[in-house]
Amino acid sequence: MRRRAFLATLAASLAPRLTWADIGAPAFLAAGKAGEAYVLHGLSAAGTSLFRVALPGRGHAAAAHPVRAEAVAFARRPGTFALVIDCATGTTRHRLTPPDGMQFNGHGAFSADGTLLMTSEVVAETSEGRIGLWNTQGYTRLTDWPSHGIGPHEIRRLPDGRLAVANGGIRTDPVDRTKLNIPDMAPNLTLLAEDGALLDQIDLPDLRQNSIRHLALSGSAIAFAMQWEGDPAEPVPQLGLWTPGTAPLLCAPPEAEAFTMQGYAGSIAATRDRVLITSPKGGALMLFDAKGRHIATHHRADLCGAASTEGTFTVTDGSGAVWTADDTGLTPLARADTRWDNHLVALG
Repeated sequence: MRRRAFLATLAASLAPRLTWADIGAPAFLAAGKAGEAYVLHGLSAAGTSLFRVALPGRGHAAAAHPVRAEAVAFARRPGTFALVIDCATGTTRHRLTPPDGMQFNGHGAFSADGTLLMTSEVVAETSEGRIGLWNTQGYTRLTDWPSHGIGPHEIRRLPDGRLAVANGGIRTDPVDRTKLNIPDMAPNLTLLAEDGALLDQIDLPDLRQNSIRHLALSGSAIAFAMQWEGDPAEPVPQLGLWTPGTAPLLCAPPEAEAFTMQGYAGSIAATRDRVLITSPKGGALMLFDAKGRHIATHHRADLCGAASTEGTFTVTDGSGAVWTADDTGLTPLARADTRWDNHLVALG
């Protein structure tokens, strides 16, 4: 029996992995809650669910393998699990656990060829940032790099292999997420080489309480979304644009809409000529052009997840609705029995 089980396991490991096209070519991954169950969905471009798999706890973001029908679902930070899910069968192939004394921090990214997974992590006691590296052949831990900041959250691989890291700057209690250093927090946006070497970095000395959280790519610029931890009566931008080698551009909305986002951008998405940020707190999204000029504001309660595919923006809300968004407004696509969580992740 042991020999038979071993041969079955060996055969499964040698079987060809299905691609995303083989399972219906989902356009997005989205975590949420259906009833009392936490789940991860694969959604079509029309916003309908193509598959749903169970998660052991609340999910945050996910990372899609560039070829195989395989996704890594990350726990809400500070997290102790990341599940490698076979999206063709719904089975969990691997459960990743950070090294002792470390925690996952909600996001990850694959290398272009899919051989490497990079995960945002913190040293639990200090919130010092690390980037974990995993060999995707068997999802074994290889090493980790410094993120060159405190509390890294989203990481984004650029087309040339460089890695952008949003270091939020907030030190948190490893158990209850209490924020411990708001008066002297220091967010930054860091650019790493393919070997982990520090290439470039910007910070916000005049807005050091504006935590850099989420990232999107807009042409040669890295768009970053921020969450204000300072005086709520002070209006500050929630969007920035950075082309490495230059100073960052902070993008403010019109004065009449300065408080619409309530200091909180929950997600970000970008095309070559537009950048979109969402605010579940403000019940709104804002669209800007590639030069940081405000184009439009649209309102919808609990709007947060955002992604772009082929020049089109798709957004999700906490009631289970999926929408497209453009300069003129929101158009309904689909509705599910799942209450969508923070992020919508585009495949490809």
